[in-house]
Amino acid sequence: MNAAAPALSPDNTRQRQLITPEGIAVPVIIASRGSRLGALVLDFAIVFLALVAIQLFLFLIAGGLLDEAVQAAEESISGAAEFLFILLVLIIFLARYAYFLVMELGPRGATFGKRIVGIRVAARGGGRLTPEAVIARNLLRDIELFMPLVFLSMAPGGDSGNAGIAGLIWFLIFMAFPFFNKDALRAGDVIAGTWVVEAPRTKLADAISVTAAASRGTSEITGMRYDFGEDELSVYGERELQTLERMLRDADPDALSAVHATICKKIGWDPGAGDERAFLEAFYSQLRARLEGNMRFGKRKADKFS
Repeated sequence: MNAAAPALSPDNTRQRQLITPEGIAVPVIIASRGSRLGALVLDFAIVFLALVAIQLFLFLIAGGLLDEAVQAAEESISGAAEFLFILLVLIIFLARYAYFLVMELGPRGATFGKRIVGIRVAARGGGRLTPEAVIARNLLRDIELFMPLVFLSMAPGGDSGNAGIAGLIWFLIFMAFPFFNKDALRAGDVIAGTWVVEAPRTKLADAISVTAAASRGTSEITGMRYDFGEDELSVYGERELQTLERMLRDADPDALSAVHATICKKIGWDPGAGDERAFLEAFYSQLRARLEGNMRFGKRKADKFS
């Protein structure tokens, strides 16, 4: 299990199937181009405001040292002013790259802007986002966005000449790339093997109805007691619980058998075949109780990776 099933979208053209490493098909909804643009604008606003706040803080504590560093073009500057200037450059560099990298490598796979609009980055292969994928998609942003801004700042016919115009057209193609494919993929998404999907903020869904015996962990077929310990229940989180819930609602025997085998392998159980539904209902009830109990104390486990 790897991802939760979002609510169905009225826009069927954005619905896709994500296949998890366990071979389970999970429906996802591709984020709209408008929501991605809104998230990007919000992220840039957050980074800009953070940089302004940091600069103001440095000016307050450093007095005129930063002014000295900026104004001294060819003159020698003091070591303290030089250090502050280097520190400011490093902060700007980290704000440009580290913000997106650190946030998207987190358990939510989303920056603050993406969280606000309810979207996240996901691996198209169904696994966890890797550092290589996140680095690749964010480094491509230089080609897709920052360099086009540089070319746009150059007046056509100036020093850049025809090469500048050709470069501008090339990079504008990158900027328009999401409009050329049905999944709204950036060039960075294509290179990294990622896409951006809807991830609305929801609390745990209403519990499905299970038999009284199943809720106690006892099979009505075999009478076997399924009682899972803390170590076994701590393997999975809210996303996996919701995926299991969807599987139990759909009641597809093949899917239930696959999920049963996956969970048993993960937690080290071997109850045998023929009683998959009772096992899964017991696991679902006990996992849900554990997660809800932790949530009351402010502890949340988003998924098996967190």
